[in-house]
Amino acid sequence: MADKVMLTVILHHDQAKTLDEIMAHAKKTGFYRDWPPEGVEPVSWTVAMSHGFIITVRVDADKVRNLNRYMESKAWGAWRYEVYPSYDFSAIAAQLKKDHA
Repeated sequence: MADKVMLTVILHHDQAKTLDEIMAHAKKTGFYRDWPPEGVEPVSWTVAMSHGFIITVRVDADKVRNLNRYMESKAWGAWRYEVYPSYDFSAIAAQLKKDHA
């Protein structure tokens, strides 16, 4: 896993568009059909109501550009796109719980 990075992708729904318009854009660009791009492993995909999607992925370090280009070509126009480096905090949280019990 040393050659992979974890990223959190946030796709904010474009609230100027209806759901039908967003879905039509996603269908036209092949957003769902082609997901995930090469070198990207989905970890979680959450809907945040009134907001959009929060997607966590593991990406080969040399494939980060693939994810960015995918979003630029397939998501833009339906969602606003943000991406953040992230990491799994659950083991740390469990240890903190033990340490502070």
